[in-house]
Amino acid sequence: MKLTQGDEQASKSPTVCAATRTLGSGTQINHKAARVQHLPLFSGISLAACGEIVSLALEKVFSRRQTIFFQGDPEEQVILLTSGSVKTTQLGQDGYAVILRLHGPGDLIGAIGLGSRCLHRSTAQALGSSRALVWSATFFEALLGRYPILRHNAARILGEHLRELEERFCEISTENVTNRVRHEIARLVNRVGERVNGAVKISLSCEELAQLTGTTLFTVSRSVSQWKEQGIVSTGRRALIVHNPQALAELSQRH
Repeated sequence: MKLTQGDEQASKSPTVCAATRTLGSGTQINHKAARVQHLPLFSGISLAACGEIVSLALEKVFSRRQTIFFQGDPEEQVILLTSGSVKTTQLGQDGYAVILRLHGPGDLIGAIGLGSRCLHRSTAQALGSSRALVWSATFFEALLGRYPILRHNAARILGEHLRELEERFCEISTENVTNRVRHEIARLVNRVGERVNGAVKISLSCEELAQLTGTTLFTVSRSVSQWKEQGIVSTGRRALIVHNPQALAELSQRH
């Protein structure tokens, strides 16, 4: 089989070659690739290529509330969340933690400094039992060189994260608190919501929702109480349950 220029470069990479020699069953790799091929990182990538990319990753399971990395740690790994949810927080100068994002399946976590050997600018913690594919930065950089579409997909995911941060910043500047909370819940329904008995469960406490939207627990609790009276949401142990996402979306459109 004739190799492309990128293939030739990758085949000479000691990191890629070393990892390839330690691969497990080809059937197992194909099965893993099939399970994640639908994720945005692998958009436009064949199953065979996806299998090679996945073969260089470790599959890790994070328990509920497990810290994945701390702010200031070296950014030595690339993490792709495949199930569950993870929150990233950043400490301000006053020691107050701000939630930057709730990550769902398909998100890259802490990979903003790809290829630049940066330090993590946030702390990542699993909100519930979660799974991820984890590459060493060295292996992933070799894969980015071999598969330009992989680099494109990774950049697009990180660009989406930036777009959402800009959107939330605009909301903080122009929207009242109730609308900000409503918009954020609507986003979380699609990204990290878990279908349970016809409703959507978001593993997030009211206090964490307040941190995510830059407001107080009192204000969030007041808004949530109003929606509970309307039958739109309810609360559980460290969870918000959305019973009527459509009604929530319609409220967002009217305000």
